Amino acid sequence: MDALIDEDTDPLGRSVARLGRKIRALRRDQGLTLVQLAEATGLSHSFLSQVERGRARLSMSSLFRVATTLGTTQQILLTEGTAPAAGGTPVVRRTDDASAASPGGGTVRALAPAGDRPFDPMEFTGTSREPGPYWAHDEDEFVYVVEGDALLDLDGTLERIGPGDSAFYRAGTRHRWSSADGGPYRLLVVKQRLARDAG
Repeated sequence: MDALIDEDTDPLGRSVARLGRKIRALRRDQGLTLVQLAEATGLSHSFLSQVERGRARLSMSSLFRVATTLGTTQQILLTEGTAPAAGGTPVVRRTDDASAASPGGGTVRALAPAGDRPFDPMEFTGTSREPGPYWAHDEDEFVYVVEGDALLDLDGTLERIGPGDSAFYRAGTRHRWSSADGGPYRLLVVKQRLARDAG
């Protein structure tokens, strides 16, 4: 679910603001108005304005629509919304992350700053037993359970996975996950990054 942000009280306010600025820059680079982006994504003009000003956080599904319209991926937008490493260090601090809301009231956050690399690591958290919509994309993906018990649905085949369990699935595999027992879970997800056409 998309969420409104209060930068004064939300510790992720700065990362949300960075993500909003990145979306605004990409939109302007492509010569799109907010109204055009709203029409293309099915999101409201006023909500996207709040996103660009760092006053609202996109859900993962909304971020997917925005990223697709702007010719990128939600993972790249999240990593490019992550704070640059201070002093050139490769360390990303928990307080420097960029995040979006994942289905079931959880979050997804980038675990690496912007950069050219063959994969994007992310952390997904949640508590909902409702799996939400299926995802399918052009990249291979690996998932590792850090804590909690999750239910992994791969094209209708269900697997209960717990701490230390992992799974790998190929591009195009419909997938989704949820809490296996209503308790919190945390997943490390590593998604392949495909080369994008420059033009």
